[in-house]
Amino acid sequence: MTHRVFIDGEVGTTGLKIRERLIRRSDIKLISLDEGDRKSIDARLAAYEDADVGILCLPDDEATKVVSYLDGTDVRLIDASSAHRTKDDWVFGFPELEEDRRARIGSARFVSNPGCYATGAIALLYPLAKSGIIDTSIRLSINAVSGYSGGGKAMIHRFENNAHSEFLAYGLSQRHKHIPEIMKYSGLEQRPIFNPAVAQFERGMIVQIPLINVASDRMKNVQTTLEDQFAGSHFISVVDPSSYSDTIDPQRLNGTNNLEISIHGDADSGGVILIALLDNLGKGASGAAVQNLNIMLGIKESEGL
Repeated sequence: MTHRVFIDGEVGTTGLKIRERLIRRSDIKLISLDEGDRKSIDARLAAYEDADVGILCLPDDEATKVVSYLDGTDVRLIDASSAHRTKDDWVFGFPELEEDRRARIGSARFVSNPGCYATGAIALLYPLAKSGIIDTSIRLSINAVSGYSGGGKAMIHRFENNAHSEFLAYGLSQRHKHIPEIMKYSGLEQRPIFNPAVAQFERGMIVQIPLINVASDRMKNVQTTLEDQFAGSHFISVVDPSSYSDTIDPQRLNGTNNLEISIHGDADSGGVILIALLDNLGKGASGAAVQNLNIMLGIKESEGL
């Protein structure tokens, strides 16, 4: 069976990577528009209505507008923007969270793709909050660094033309758009302090969350809880921190849909760092969209990944 898919915004960073993962698949027929029709709302709406699933790779405001235009149709949607990630009528597309989430994604009309930073943070925090290991009423700090491809066309242009230094801290106002979804799906009651940065490499990401006053028994519980959460997961694994030799290359998982979790620190001093490693364009964007698409279409989850 061939499924028809329309990527609205297929020439953008995320859209291109989704297209690359789908274009050679015999079970997927991509609906593409001529260059002159890509900004035509009528041509785009016709493409959506011709598709089994439409994937929105658009700015938030444009994604909201398109969804309103499709009201009354039965087209199924995956939104890669942040416009609908905390909306109750959209299923948050993180299949590895609860036991029933894959089934909910599979039957959903509307699926929101998680943000890249949020994917790493939620993978680390949700299992520990659910088990009570992390007190959700305290204020946590989340530190992260990403390749510049996650910053949009303007940032990509500036980095590729050496208009930025090699490291750029941003989001200093603490209003980063990923914070609401991190809070909602991790169960945090306090808004975390989020410290994102962009460095001079195209893609790749590390998310780090420090914990303090962690005794050795609690550190073991952290490891076991994360291992239990993702046991049997095709894409998320908890790895031995010694495999990193005390350094982590943020680009090591580039081109994959994988996410690696590791727990570092010294129980004697009570300091622990939780780390998630992923490709911000893989499990953090296009790979996650294809994984959700596969689930929605009843296809093997890892197909094309």
